[in-house]
Amino acid sequence: MYKSGLLFFILFISLNVNAQFVGIIPQPQEVVEAKDSLSVKGYLNIAYGSETNVSTIQYVRKELANKFQLLSATNSNSKTTITFRQSKSKTKTNGAYSLTVNDNGIFIEASTPEGFLYGASSLIQLLSYHQSKSGIKIPYVKITDEPSNQWRGFMLDESRHFFGKEKVKQLLDWMAFYKLNKFHWHLTDEPAWRIEIKQYPFLTLVGGVGNYTNPISPAQYYTQEDIREIVSYASDLQIEVIPEIDMPGHATASNRAYPQFSGGGTKDHPDFTFHPAKEGTYQYLNNILQETNNLFPSNMLHLGGDEVSYGSDAWNQDLSIQKLKADKKLENNKAVETYFMQRMADSVYAMGAKVLVWDEMAEADLPRDKTIQFYWRHDKPAQLDLLLKNGFQVIICPRIPFYFDFVQEDSHRYGRKWNKDFNSLSTVYHFDMENIKAKETFPNQILGLQGNLWTERVTDTDRFDFMVFPRISALAESAWTNKNRKNFANFQTILRKHLLLYKSAGLYYFDPFNPQNNPEPNVNNSTKKYIDNPE
Repeated sequence: MYKSGLLFFILFISLNVNAQFVGIIPQPQEVVEAKDSLSVKGYLNIAYGSETNVSTIQYVRKELANKFQLLSATNSNSKTTITFRQSKSKTKTNGAYSLTVNDNGIFIEASTPEGFLYGASSLIQLLSYHQSKSGIKIPYVKITDEPSNQWRGFMLDESRHFFGKEKVKQLLDWMAFYKLNKFHWHLTDEPAWRIEIKQYPFLTLVGGVGNYTNPISPAQYYTQEDIREIVSYASDLQIEVIPEIDMPGHATASNRAYPQFSGGGTKDHPDFTFHPAKEGTYQYLNNILQETNNLFPSNMLHLGGDEVSYGSDAWNQDLSIQKLKADKKLENNKAVETYFMQRMADSVYAMGAKVLVWDEMAEADLPRDKTIQFYWRHDKPAQLDLLLKNGFQVIICPRIPFYFDFVQEDSHRYGRKWNKDFNSLSTVYHFDMENIKAKETFPNQILGLQGNLWTERVTDTDRFDFMVFPRISALAESAWTNKNRKNFANFQTILRKHLLLYKSAGLYYFDPFNPQNNPEPNVNNSTKKYIDNPE
């Protein structure tokens, strides 16, 4: 009886320990908190070894100064306040870390650069949550943490509206704050071409003109020097940058610049496609992808492959494309798409890079070990089943709930809905990733999830902030935290503190607790309809 009672007591304590939460988003996987606390003040000393990136230490020092006005030094002779050290844990999960606060100070342990950065991010959040007018006192705590998904992404469309490198850097800062690690950069589409390709200068000089709401706005784009600067900045934050060069559809901006490679389009979407029957098209795009890949160390190129049917009817009147169909025994335009994508994918594979595509390419017979597909059409759940059945690795980013161009509450006037559905903070937070993972045909097919900001109605930085914050925090917890560790009420309590951080940073965020604090920014409403919307 004594033994069984003791076991019950130990189990009870264990369950209560595991149920503890701490003021961090995304919520860590395991938290053990004690009653005492540590005062953090004065001049802090930081110790670290060769296993910790200097960029991570710089990140900590910058955040300590900017958010808390705390000055710091490294490896001084004074008592160390924060210590980074190699983990003794045998976990192989990339990004795992532990954070310990006790009477000897603060200790961050990890075995990878990602882990050290994520431990630092958790520390900054812990300090923020426990900051008050009387100072900062953080509880004695032992956090043991690791991501439940290795891909935790955010996509930004800058073809439709351009925001510039300082805004992108600010987004990357917040991605690191929330432990997101993949920045998918949508740089080309119908409205404009945003990446300098030196072999084809008209892509930016002509294709860079305009945006979704103003077709004659001056050219805006990223030079290759800008790209390198942003990629380096992201790398210091343990974020990989993945460019998207959309094809064979969404090619209008490119075709304005180099019309000889246009495959035509429709009245609503002129010059929408690249020409699939001209050999010059493939050499042209191969040259573009070569330059692009040289700028991005991720060795991943997103080729789009979506919505080609909105412009491919023009192929039916092109004699050279009809000849291609006959010569290659291609039954229809979808088969022509597949032929085109297989050829372009082969060019990417030859560069030693992986191909990323949207879920329309589920049946394109691309190599499974070199291709990642993005499930985005929430209204076609069978497409996800097909991707998994065909053995592809998959990123989960369905419109509902992960398209951040959708409105956040029913009263909002601008942005998208889908048959009255929209993407509230709660909808993003409560996405059941574990239920999706149960669909896996083979282990580790589902790499993770991603939020996407399309910018048809995102015309300025206020609108940008309003659509991203605070939903990016809910995205982060859905991507990182195990289902049994998620608690929306707890998340909301922590988020209230984060809204103060947004305000301090000058962000025009949406306040889900008091929407009148920051009313929805006005947008010069376009009469254009979303290309894929049912309404």
